[in-house]
Amino acid sequence: MLHIRCPYCQELRSEEEFSNAGEAHIRRPPDPAALSDAEWGDYLHFRKNPRGPHREIWVHTAGCRRYFNVLRDTVSYEILEVYPAGVPDPDAPGEPTP
Repeated sequence: MLHIRCPYCQELRSEEEFSNAGEAHIRRPPDPAALSDAEWGDYLHFRKNPRGPHREIWVHTAGCRRYFNVLRDTVSYEILEVYPAGVPDPDAPGEPTP
């Protein structure tokens, strides 16, 4: 079982209080209307599924109900980092703040 520290509540809680909302830091296409159906389908449905560290969005569903980002190792399930939503991807140099 995972133990996750919510960056807003600052409490270490059981994973049962949280829900995974998918991959973090996915950029919306600047002009969705210009995409083909295949490109739009790729944006909506295809996500990375790496072996090792992976950035995800989680929500504290049984707590403050706020979304935040987690860097989790998909092999060991170890939580490597937790940080608030809206923070740019630390692995993407020069990424502007949304």
